[in-house]
Amino acid sequence: MHKEISRVLVECVQGDIASQDDVTAVVNAANSQLRPGGGVAGALHQKAGPGLEEECRPFAPISPGEAVLTGGHNLPSRYVIHCLGPVYGVDKPEEELLARCYKRALDLAEDHHIESIAFPAISSGAFGFPLDKAAQVALKTVADAAPGLRQVKKVRFVLFSREQKEVFEKALNSLGSK
Repeated sequence: MHKEISRVLVECVQGDIASQDDVTAVVNAANSQLRPGGGVAGALHQKAGPGLEEECRPFAPISPGEAVLTGGHNLPSRYVIHCLGPVYGVDKPEEELLARCYKRALDLAEDHHIESIAFPAISSGAFGFPLDKAAQVALKTVADAAPGLRQVKKVRFVLFSREQKEVFEKALNSLGSK
């Protein structure tokens, strides 16, 4: 499913974020140390190879809501934007910190002339953010940023499960066209 918002194509797909060969940057739902882990971070680091962890080392630690950019190494995407989402119920204010992740990633994409970016459902896995709230924050942040985007032309949400995809599609559908 997709929708155009202020000349930016926003789409939701089910798949593997480490295998997105038609986007310039993928977003890592990172841990504060930017190290390999489970979920998205584990998948991206495994496919990228050890060079990704080495490049990340000087940037760590990062705080919730922050984002940094590295090369993609062995990934099909040229860049990885690492975002630390909030742990739900711990990092406050959760929704503001989550929105800041998406906004900072889009800002980095703009600064580096990145035309296409793929996001996972940041904070909705091990960090416990309720999926429906996470989807609403993600899609609203992208929609609010879209009118100001000059470089980014495509934003893809790559969701691991069918349930995630359906929840994100519902949130995308609920956005008015701008």
